[in-house]
Amino acid sequence: MDENSRKRPKGLLRRFVRYFGKYKWMLIFDLFCAAMTTVCELALPLIVRQLTDMGINNFAAITLEYILRIGLLYMCLKLINVGAVFFMASVGHIMGTKIETDMRRDLFAHLQKLSFAYFDGTKVGQIMSRITTDLFDITEFAHHCPEEIFNAAALIIGSFSILCTMNVALTCIIFAVLPFMLVAAAYFNLKMRRQFMTQRRQLGEINAQVEDSLLGVRVVKSFANEPLEEQKFEAGNRKFYEVKRYRYFLMGGFEASNKFFDGLMYIVVVVAGAIFMMNRGITPAELVAYLMYVQTLLTAIQRIVQFTEQFQSGMTGVQRFFEIMDAEVDIFDLPGAVDIGEVQGDVTFDNVGFTYMDDGTEVLSNISLNVKAGENIALVGPSGGGKTTLCNLIPRFYDVTEGTIRIDGKDIREVTLRSLREHIGFVQQDVYLFSGTVFENIEYGRPGASREAVVAAAKMAGAHEFISELSNGYDTYVGERGVKLSGGQKQRISIARVFLKDPPILILDEATSALDNESERIVQESLEKLAHGRTTFTIAHRLTTIKNATKILVLTDKGIEESGTHRELMRRKGIYYNLYKSYTEMTADTDGTSEE
Repeated sequence: MDENSRKRPKGLLRRFVRYFGKYKWMLIFDLFCAAMTTVCELALPLIVRQLTDMGINNFAAITLEYILRIGLLYMCLKLINVGAVFFMASVGHIMGTKIETDMRRDLFAHLQKLSFAYFDGTKVGQIMSRITTDLFDITEFAHHCPEEIFNAAALIIGSFSILCTMNVALTCIIFAVLPFMLVAAAYFNLKMRRQFMTQRRQLGEINAQVEDSLLGVRVVKSFANEPLEEQKFEAGNRKFYEVKRYRYFLMGGFEASNKFFDGLMYIVVVVAGAIFMMNRGITPAELVAYLMYVQTLLTAIQRIVQFTEQFQSGMTGVQRFFEIMDAEVDIFDLPGAVDIGEVQGDVTFDNVGFTYMDDGTEVLSNISLNVKAGENIALVGPSGGGKTTLCNLIPRFYDVTEGTIRIDGKDIREVTLRSLREHIGFVQQDVYLFSGTVFENIEYGRPGASREAVVAAAKMAGAHEFISELSNGYDTYVGERGVKLSGGQKQRISIARVFLKDPPILILDEATSALDNESERIVQESLEKLAHGRTTFTIAHRLTTIKNATKILVLTDKGIEESGTHRELMRRKGIYYNLYKSYTEMTADTDGTSEE
């Protein structure tokens, strides 16, 4: 199936139907129940026709026993109908929920496989909208779509077959109206589907905007910019209203066109039926049955009309689901990838280059570097020089576009991602703590670790003392993104998490640049303990913290321009010398001290 076919409605449905595979027997029984409800609907006009015909032509044959027998038959049919409706409304919905659960599982698993490049260009609010709202609509769609299509087809075919036994010509006249109804429905369906997609995108934008505003609520309040946020939200909310308004305008046109054809069909039955009856083409009883079957047909069509909105909503959800599922996984285990095994920590960059694929921006070029196990390499330089990108290439958050990175002589693209990343620890400036307890956040470094191991890691990170003073100690809830803790406390918990992981390779990405002097001192002591004996890459903003690094690399847009120890680089009086002087003069101005 080519790419365009996969994205067309037929292609999307074909892919979606695969999710019914595990529940085919539930689906089959659901459709069987739908067939039972159709039988009940088709039976009543036949019963009325029989009674009417006997009332006109053989009144004496209508006895109490006959009436009771007919009533019992119809009651049995109704009881079957009640049982079928119960199954369809309960177990049928459960089937839809199971499909939703499977799709949400697959969607989340696929999101976990996508690289940083995907999330760099996608709003979290849009993703959340697809995981929640879209998949809920798919639940209803998965349950009702087979039922409604089956019911409508069965009613139309059943009605046509029964009516043909009465009068073929009149039946063909009535059903000649249906193609015009279908053409009108197809026109409005196409319009509505496009509008549903626009509506979902706008809903995702609103979700993203609300998330952005709420996560940044402290910034909003600190600048007293609540009115500005309200204006931004109002603009998005108004656009969403306009999108929905046009959608309901289309829905109105769709339902009005169906009402028109409803009336036209009744007129055709009454006028043409009366003419046939006048010419003895049909009996009065058959004309009554025709009118009842037309009512049954129109009821079925009305159900389709009501289902159309749900269908469009579901199809939009299916399309948006597969948009994410079709997002390319560009970082993956190559065929034949092996476990990296025991890692010593030698890291080699061999003519490494990196270019962002989306805009073609070259960040790194011809980077060659040999780092021995246990060395501490500091990366400094202006913003945009590629320091963070260089470090992100080691655990394959991005793949090199040129050259090779090796750990202990092994090309990192030839080992499994999991085994590679299990041997690399990250401490970043922007600490992310999950909503949960202190214990759970530290344990995340090695899921399943004992409480003793977690406490030991916290002690090594210098975090045990302040954790013990919290209201519930290690069981204290940290709040959304760790909002109940200070910056230094969050950073020490993140360091404890890496201590627990105990990786041979460590990446410190400006881990102390956002902290005050006292917090920086405490955290820096923890980082020095953490870095001891590990191969460490330190991205530094505060240059005084890297004076003891094994080697300092000055990275600019031209590549590695300088390399050496602190003393060697200061003697050269080049880029590093100027950066260090500027930094120490700035800190001297702010705290009244000077370092050399």
